[in-house]
Amino acid sequence: MTTTDCIGLARNTILAQTFRDVVLLVARVGLGVIMVAHAKVEYDFGGSLAGVGRLFAEAGVPLATLTGPANVLFELVGGIAMILGAAVRMVGVLMALNMAGAWILVHTSGLFAMDHNGPELVIALGLLSLVLAVTGSGRLGLDHLIVRSLRRRSRTAV
Repeated sequence: MTTTDCIGLARNTILAQTFRDVVLLVARVGLGVIMVAHAKVEYDFGGSLAGVGRLFAEAGVPLATLTGPANVLFELVGGIAMILGAAVRMVGVLMALNMAGAWILVHTSGLFAMDHNGPELVIALGLLSLVLAVTGSGRLGLDHLIVRSLRRRSRTAV
């Protein structure tokens, strides 16, 4: 392999990594904004955290007085964490589980049902959450900055 080939390969690798990081950023921010907006809609519709609990009870969600408010708070805090790229792997798993619960307990109509209660959106959000749980935040998230900072400290401490 010539020097020119190595430079071209390095340039392609850097470009691919940068593209990957930008795509992960867009995916994280998109998912986070959707989750924050959904938390706001639930809160506004319920009128309060207790009101969200009542909405969950009407939908037949178990332990609604606990799970309703917890869901709103998780979607808000988890959405913000996803936007910032903080704890993306953990939040991604929890969001996927949250979406699985929404599918099983609330969005019970068939796929593409005309009653606006179909599971397509929660399935897509759950799958995106799983992808982010596996890939992490990329270099454009707080997770990457924290890990990089910790590595520097461990090298200088030795």
